[in-house]
Amino acid sequence: MNNLQTIRQRRTRLRRANYPPKADSPQAGRLQTQKGFTLIEIIIAVGILALLAGVVVAAVNPARQFALARNTQRVSNINELLSAVGQRMAENKGTFHTNCAAGAIPTTAKKIASGTGNYDIASCLSPTYISVTPVDPSATGAHYTSTTDYDTGYTIIQDVNGRITISAPSAELGQTISATR
Repeated sequence: MNNLQTIRQRRTRLRRANYPPKADSPQAGRLQTQKGFTLIEIIIAVGILALLAGVVVAAVNPARQFALARNTQRVSNINELLSAVGQRMAENKGTFHTNCAAGAIPTTAKKIASGTGNYDIASCLSPTYISVTPVDPSATGAHYTSTTDYDTGYTIIQDVNGRITISAPSAELGQTISATR
């Protein structure tokens, strides 16, 4: 009988625990607590996350990163053009203009492009020294269709000592990009 009484007492306790407290019991005046977050807590958490996201975007600054990438491409393009000019000169005993319609490299800065007033160098370099003439990644009008229709967006000049400089006038972030050999 002892075991049967113990089981009945446990059942009774369990049933009473599931019912709300009676009005005269000591638990009647207590508030029941609920689990979860309040609206204020959620708003504060969302605000903190938005603030952190803003800080991360400002730190990464995608526009600046893209401008740096374009400047890196410009440096690569200038070095590629300058190497091709150097290879042509090495094969022609130090002169560039041998069998080249563009003639000698100008002593005043000229744009490397097809058309009047520009230094048309593509047919002298492509495809022997360079497969395709590189162009500035974001300069206005920079394009390459063929050796007769292109605009690199870069300039070339040869100083009195024979040193050749190719520059990127459309460099971004206030950088000056040029290479001399």
